Formats: sequence, C-alpha cells, structure tokens
Amino acid sequence: MGYNDSLAGLASVQKAFALLDVVAAHRRGLAAKEIASELAMPLPTVYRLLKTLTLSGHVVHLREEGLYALGYKLHALDTSLRRQVGTPPAVARLIRELHQRADAAAYYAVHRGEDIVVAHVVESPNRPRITPMGFGFNDAAHATAFGKVLLAAMEAERRQGYLQKHGMPSMTSATICDPERFATELAAVRAEGLAIEREEFIRGASCLAAPVTTPAGQVVGSVAVSMDPAEFQQRHLEVALLLRDVASRVSRALRGTSLLDAGGAG
Repeated sequence: MGYNDSLAGLASVQKAFALLDVVAAHRRGLAAKEIASELAMPLPTVYRLLKTLTLSGHVVHLREEGLYALGYKLHALDTSLRRQVGTPPAVARLIRELHQRADAAAYYAVHRGEDIVVAHVVESPNRPRITPMGFGFNDAAHATAFGKVLLAAMEAERRQGYLQKHGMPSMTSATICDPERFATELAAVRAEGLAIEREEFIRGASCLAAPVTTPAGQVVGSVAVSMDPAEFQQRHLEVALLLRDVASRVSRALRGTSLLDAGGAG
C-alpha cells in the first residue's frame, strides 16, 4: 500500500474540525480524555491536535479547571462569516421592525452558493427563535417556511439536486417527506407568494415566510416569523399582511447593492 501525504493532511484537518465540534457542544469545555472518549480517538492524537489548535488560538487551555474550550480566534472567524454572508444595516432594521410589529421571532434567509442559510435573526426573551435556527443555520430547508420559499423559486434541476444532496428527513410527524406531495406544496408557495410551516421542523413552533425579490421578480431571499402554533392559528392572516409588506421593503432596500447581484447570481 502506498502512502499519500495529502490524504494524511486531510485526515488531520477532519479530526481537528471534529474536535472543535465536540468542544463547542459543551458549555464549559472538556478535558482531553473526555474529548478522546467522545471522538473514539487515541489520547496522544487528541493532545497533538489540542496543542496545534491552542497555538493557533482556536482552542484555549483552562489550566485551573483542566479543560479545553473554544478559543478567541473563532470570534474573528464568526465576524468574517457574518461579513461575507452580509445583511445590510437597512435590512437588519427591517427584520427588527418585523420582530416588533409581528411580536414574533423574525428571520432573514438567503442563498449562499448551494446552501439556504439564515443570515439574520431578531428575537427576545419573550419571543425566542426556534433552536437551532440562529445565524448560519442551513439545514432542513424542506421543513422550514423560508426554505420552502427559496426551494420553490429554484429551477427544477437545481432544486432536485439540492434535495438529493440534503435529503428530506422527517423532523416531526408533520414534515412533508413525500416528493410528490412536496412538489404540490411548493406549487402552492409559488401561487400564493407565501409559505406556511406548521410544526414541520419542530413541535411547538409554526412559521410563515415571504419572498425577497429582485426588480425582475427573481427570488433571492426570504423573511419569516415563528410563533406558538395556537397563536399562529389565530394571527397568521394578520401577520401575513405585515410579512408581505416587510418582504417588499427588504427587496427595495437591496436594490443597487452588490448583495442583490450576488444573490441573483447564486
């Protein structure tokens, strides 16, 4: 058997990212032995990776507690990611206004390459966002209202490729997983210019979303709100009017920006 240095390097990178994911999942950090146990990785390998990541600033060693936690370098990466995804101040203000006027957690989602990603969220203690639907969330588009809006607007071939890559897993018993039924759902989204999600992503929350478009009518984003299902049932017609208004204003706020051009090209 031959040995390929590039493959060995790739394996090390994958292990490093897996280690960061494990450390990030624990509030206070983890001891090296705990990391090794969770990853089923030899302890010497874990120590080698921790040394490298500590030197780079992606991990910190909390010596008094004997734990390893996320490093401050990751904050710079988070800042850079937010800058690259890009939510203009005018759009952020409109999402905050949506949160306040709808009295609900509010979201702004966009295309980023082949992903559908949450670019901005406004919540409050009384109106928290759906967990884990924070900035950067890019999963289960088939089970979210903003995801349905963006999937409905895709060309059929691109949408099929997206769904084949990501799948349509059942998040709850209400999730639409049948391709034919989902195609009918997306046709309704296109016809209504509005997407509804009733506890399809998580039990205890329902969502409503509207498209953000270019002057030519191309969908480049989506604004959405989430709330308790019982309240959603009572208020969704009223909130739908507000959502359409804010989506239209977000569309106007994006005109002439490079972000709109990037979204249209995606």
